[in-house]
Amino acid sequence: MNKPRTNLLAIAGAIIAIALSTPAIAADNTKVYRWKDDQGASHYGDYVPPEYAGSAHTVLNEHGVEVDSVAGVLTGEEKAEYLARIRAESEAAEALRTANIRDKVLLSTYLSVDEIEALRDRRIELLGGQIRITQKYLDNLRDKLVKLDREAQRYSPYSADVDARPIDEKLARELSETLNSILLYEKNLAKSKAEQRQVEQKFAADIGRFIELKGLSSNN
Repeated sequence: MNKPRTNLLAIAGAIIAIALSTPAIAADNTKVYRWKDDQGASHYGDYVPPEYAGSAHTVLNEHGVEVDSVAGVLTGEEKAEYLARIRAESEAAEALRTANIRDKVLLSTYLSVDEIEALRDRRIELLGGQIRITQKYLDNLRDKLVKLDREAQRYSPYSADVDARPIDEKLARELSETLNSILLYEKNLAKSKAEQRQVEQKFAADIGRFIELKGLSSNN
């Protein structure tokens, strides 16, 4: 097989010669391929060598304008980079779409910062009430556990007395249930406090964005 002509002067001469012939023939047949070798140097020819046929290359018309391109076969690393870029672009587009929706909701829901702050205060107070109730119930459970534990000290295996009677089944069950209830209410209390912090942070962000969208002074 003949090697592709890579001399630019020869290519230019070939293109000019063909261009001077019938226009239809020139449009159909005058193509120059451009590809890169392993060192990244660009080459031109009337066909792509077999060893580079699977690599990315472009097709130029008789005027040297790119009219087509072939992506070529991606390596594993190139494919991973491509997928990562596509994923990042998709996530960025989704984040922008979500932000635009949030802005529209803010502007259509509230007329002023005072309205946002009023809703924030109601939400925080509601959560605060739940926290106070949970905390009070938790305190009662802890007091109950102290009393049950004190009573259990009279029985085996809690008592130091080797002759102590085994703990009553009802007392043991009540101890276990009280301890489990404490663990559950502690979990609920932590969850409510975390939710309260999240509400405060969300409303702070909403207020800041509302001020930005309205062009208001932070003192308004």
